[in-house]
This record gives sequence, structure tokens and C-alpha cells, in this order.
Amino acid sequence: MNTPPPRFIPSPAPTRRRWLALLGLAPLLQACSPLRLINATVPGDTHTLQADLAYGSAARQRADVYLPAGPSSGDAPIAVFFYGGSWSSGERADYRFVGEALASRGIVTVVADYRLSPEVRYPVFLQDCALAVRWAAGRAAAFGASRERLFVVGHSAGAYNAAMLALDPRWLGGVGLSPGQLAGWVGLAGPYDFLPIGVPEVKTAFNWPDTPADSQPLFHAAAPAPSARRVLLLAARSDTLVNPQRNSVAMARALQRQGARVDLELLDRVGHATLIGAMARPLRGLAPVLDRVSGFLRQPSA
Repeated sequence: MNTPPPRFIPSPAPTRRRWLALLGLAPLLQACSPLRLINATVPGDTHTLQADLAYGSAARQRADVYLPAGPSSGDAPIAVFFYGGSWSSGERADYRFVGEALASRGIVTVVADYRLSPEVRYPVFLQDCALAVRWAAGRAAAFGASRERLFVVGHSAGAYNAAMLALDPRWLGGVGLSPGQLAGWVGLAGPYDFLPIGVPEVKTAFNWPDTPADSQPLFHAAAPAPSARRVLLLAARSDTLVNPQRNSVAMARALQRQGARVDLELLDRVGHATLIGAMARPLRGLAPVLDRVSGFLRQPSA
């Protein structure tokens, strides 16, 4: 399937303060983080949460699993979600709204922590993510999901992690799997080509300037290697942190040249952070992120 032209939604991207004001939440801005406010709106009747499950022996090798409410068909899609944070910050509990959103659409969702810089450096966080995927794959049936419908999904740095697992066979290969065992992957505002590195936290995470060229997902997208069958790339056209042309658009083109099935969409009414924020119930009017992601994950396997 050819990548369709990017679809644009004409509207200025709201600032964080503006969209909180629209929700009547501006007075709480100083008291609570936006993620805490978003998670406070998550309903409890759309999913069952299995929290704090260990996928490895390290303290941060843990995951929360969001199961769709109601009887299980036994063949639900299962998505392992990796959050962003420049590989130096982030907590799975902050992304409860993502787990609930996808579970409400019938998708078993694993939100996984992974070890962060400066405790670890590249490629340890990729090894953790691969271990989380192996753990999820091995328990798919117990969660009411099909191992044949296993996806990796990520936002920002987490999209990098997802891309590397799907494109570079070293990481899943290291835990006895292969990229070809993924049904697909989803990248939301992902950095896929960021050398040379300028951000201090990212320099530390990737041992800059001793960062290998093959640490970049785009490096692997240009090589004919085993990869996941389908790809969805979403980005904010106005993203000032991760350039969508250099990253998402370039990735889509490189994958297409290798014959991959890629869906690419650039969205106008969100920025880097509000792209993932639009998964939350109060913010879904900003952009159809949940519709695009859930629709992609629920497509029948090829």
C-alpha cells in the first residue's frame, strides 16, 4: 500500500496553557502536572488494570497491563507502548490515559518502564524494551490477545525505541524474537535521525560523540532487513522539538523504498507533547490520534 499524502487539519496548534484553559483547568496548572490532570479523567469501567508486573529483575523492568472490559475474544491486538522523555525521564503511571484509551478500543495495552540515562546508556534501554516485548508476547494468550497481532508503539523517545526494535534485528534477536514476528509498529513524533546530538540529556544517553551511525532508525530503514509488516507514522507538522520532515517523512520514504506498507499523517492542531495528549478523553478533539492508532492496530492481519 502506497503512503497517502499527508493530511492537514487547518487550525493553529494550541499552547499548553490554552488547551488547559479550554478545559477549565488553568487554575490548577500551577498545582498539578498536565499528565496528572489528564490521568484524573481516566474512567475505571473501560478496562481492567494489572499493575506493577515484572518483566525482568531490574527495578525499572516493570509494566502495567490494560485489558479491555468485558468478555475476551482471545484474539485481541496487543500493543507494547513506550513513552518518551529523552531517555532520561518518564514513568509508566503517567501514561495511564494511553493504556485506557487503547483498551477502550479493544486493544490489550502494555505500558512498560525501561531503565534511563544516566543510570544506563545506549543500547541498554533498547535491550529492556526488547525484554518487555518478549514478556508480552509470551503472555498474550493469558491476556486474551493474539501473539500474531503484536505491535510496538511509542511516542518521542519511545517511538525511537519502537522503531529500533522493528528495524534493527539485534534487539529482538537478543531475546529470541525477530522483527518479522511483529504485526507492525507505530511511531508518534519519533526521532529517527538525530546525529549530531545537541541536547545534553541525549548526549549522555547516547555517549556522544562516540555514537555509532547504526544507532539511528533511519540507518536501518534504508537497508533491506527483516521488519514488521505494517507501519503507522504520525507527527505534528508544527513540531519544533523533533522535525517531522527530517524524521517521520524521511522514515516513511525510506521504508516505502524497501516495499514496506506505511501510513503517514501530519497533523496541524497539535505539537510534540499534545500529539500524545490527544489520546486523552478531554483532548481528543485536538486531533484524531486515537482513531488513527486504534484503527491501525485493529486492522486484520495480512
